[in-house]
Amino acid sequence: MTLTLALVLGVAVGILLGLLGGGGSILAVPVLVYALGMDLSEAIPTSLLVIGVASATGAIPKVRAKLVEWRLAAIFAATGIVGTLVGSVLGRHLPEAAVMIGFAIVMIIAGARMLRSTDDVGTACKTGSSGIDWRRCAPRSIPTGFGVGVLTGLFGVGGGFLIIPALVLLLGIEMSVAVGTSLVVIVANSAAGLIAQADGLGGNWPLKAAFAGAAIAGSLVAGKLSTRIDTDKLRTWFAYLVFAVAGYVLVDTLVLS
Repeated sequence: MTLTLALVLGVAVGILLGLLGGGGSILAVPVLVYALGMDLSEAIPTSLLVIGVASATGAIPKVRAKLVEWRLAAIFAATGIVGTLVGSVLGRHLPEAAVMIGFAIVMIIAGARMLRSTDDVGTACKTGSSGIDWRRCAPRSIPTGFGVGVLTGLFGVGGGFLIIPALVLLLGIEMSVAVGTSLVVIVANSAAGLIAQADGLGGNWPLKAAFAGAAIAGSLVAGKLSTRIDTDKLRTWFAYLVFAVAGYVLVDTLVLS
């Protein structure tokens, strides 16, 4: 029963990740903790493993379609890896309840971000005929990449729910390119976090393999469905789901524990 549940939930996480360039990862840790019964110390590195592999799978068609802004991806990855290592160290020294409460707050922020319109885009890193103006772009992209990395290491999330709004609203990157760029950055950040917390993976590899394999399959399915689904509506409904899960995490941590 648990293995079947892991397969179903893994597919759901992979599909969301593939369609939205992030978002599925915000549910991975709650799914692993509450649905599959893992300890938080095991759920975070497991989430990083699953999200990293699924993101790599989802990024392949984006790379082939040349929908990745590699220079920005490099900046986000370089600063994000440092942030991920910092977040991993912080997470080891914080009580589990504090991490879960912080995670719920991040989920609420993520849900609110998803409900925001992307009509008004930034221009700091907008690519023109002469390329990106790095004097304007770097001061915004560097701290943003670092902050996303800290969240990755601390909570085991890919950070796409923050990377994409930053790329579109703050830096002026087109949505289609932002999704591909986000997936590449998530791969780098997840790898760094996994290396830092690999000792927490533990056992039960059949369950982990089932969840990861299903997430990969979900990403592949999402790649074929992405042109047929209204991602704006999906993002809205997903935001409400994130609010509901965040509420459950807070109740469980503050009231039921």
